[in-house]
Formats: sequence, structure tokens, C-alpha cells
Amino acid sequence: MTLGPATDEHDPEQQFRALYDGNFAAVLGYLLRRVDQPADAADVVSEVFLVAWRRLDEAPPGDGRPWLFGIARHTLANYHRGQRRRQRLGGLLRDTLARDVTPDPAVGVAEWDRIRRVLLRLRPDDRELLMLVGWDGLSPTEAAAVVGIAPGTARMRLARARRRFRDLLEPGCDAPSTSGHVQAVPFEHVTGESR
Repeated sequence: MTLGPATDEHDPEQQFRALYDGNFAAVLGYLLRRVDQPADAADVVSEVFLVAWRRLDEAPPGDGRPWLFGIARHTLANYHRGQRRRQRLGGLLRDTLARDVTPDPAVGVAEWDRIRRVLLRLRPDDRELLMLVGWDGLSPTEAAAVVGIAPGTARMRLARARRRFRDLLEPGCDAPSTSGHVQAVPFEHVTGESR
């Protein structure tokens, strides 16, 4: 999201509103793909923008997505740590909720399930790079900034991750052999075959 000439870059409220309006959907999408329940993504996205407001003077000029994704990544890590603590303390409640909560119907799409299982077999760093580039629409250089590595390292890891993903997706792996793609997430974005 670029702050254009109509936005007073010296007015924090207008700067934040432009950052929020231009990036809310992208940040929410980033989080929805990384949590199990949409309600959890809503909680985390509100925390992301609270942190962004507090650190608005650190916002880089131009596209705010990589900066916000970096905040989202750290906020999500804190969220997952807290979640693990709650799970240790509330095992019985967690099991009850897992039985009683109806999953989102989109999760039942065969191809999403297939891709998710393959992604989960990758190293977490490789999975994060693939998702940032394939689903969140960042360039390898922007993804490198989000995860805190050099752009050259990100490109090398991304190439290896794409190759490993394709190898795992081939028939014969333990994922079902369903063809197709997840709505709005074409298969070639993850594998990089069209690049």
C-alpha cells in the first residue's frame, strides 16, 4: 500500500488509516492461513494493528505489507506460545472444544487438505517462505525481510522448498491424489511452476 499525495504523511491518524485500509485484508488473509480458527485470526489481527499504531513512526514509506507481515509473524509467535501454555493447563477443555466446534466447510476441500498436509511435512522456515510468496503475494526479497534473512538466502531456500514441495506432492506420497486447486490459491503459486 503506497501512501499517495492525498494522504498527509505527517498526520499519524491519517497515516494509520491509510495503512489499515490498504492492508487489513492482506494481513487477515496471512493470519487465517496460519491459525486453526477464524476467531483466533480476528484476535491476532487486532493485536497486529495495535502494535502498528504504537510503532507507526517505524513504518517504512511505500508498501506497508512486509512491515505489517513482520509484526504479524511476531504477534502470531506470541499467540502460539500462549496457546501452548493454555493447552497444557486446559487439556480437558481443549478436547471438549475440538469435538464440539464445527470446522469451516472450506477446510474440507480435498485439495486444500492435500496441500496443507504436504506443507506440514516441510520445515517450518521453508513452509513460511512458500506461503509468503505463494499465498501472500510477496516477492522473495520482501519475504526475506519478513522472516529476517538475506534476500539471496531466501531465494535459495525458496527454490529448495518448491522442489521439495513438488516432490512430496507427486503421486505416491501419503497425501490423497486429488487434482485441482484451492479457490483463489492456484497450485502454480505454491510450486512456482509458472515463474
